[in-house]
Amino acid sequence: MYVIETHKSLIVWQKSISFVITIYNLTKSFPRNEMYGIVSQIRRAAVSIPSNIAEGCARRNTREYIQFLYVSLGSAAEIETHLIISSNLNFIIKGETERLHNELEEILRMLTGLIKSLSNRE
Repeated sequence: MYVIETHKSLIVWQKSISFVITIYNLTKSFPRNEMYGIVSQIRRAAVSIPSNIAEGCARRNTREYIQFLYVSLGSAAEIETHLIISSNLNFIIKGETERLHNELEEILRMLTGLIKSLSNRE
């Protein structure tokens, strides 16, 4: 069993929340006709990362927690795809895409580290 007071104390959760805000601000400039297309998809995937970290942590069962962290990883991979598509459609400039990819990579590394740490405790 792991001991974490709350998901809010996890740096990966905090960074994920910050990333969601960045994604929401970024997608405000996307074409209006994409509101129910890629904007909706990328926002949903971004929100999924910290949401699944929180839900998994609340389960208080290591295996379930790890499963929710894997869902967060999947959402991060989905965002990476949306960023590539958005960049190719010129919805975001190249420098911004690289900055977002770097933020996302950091979150991915942290999630992977947390999964490994929890797996070693089982």
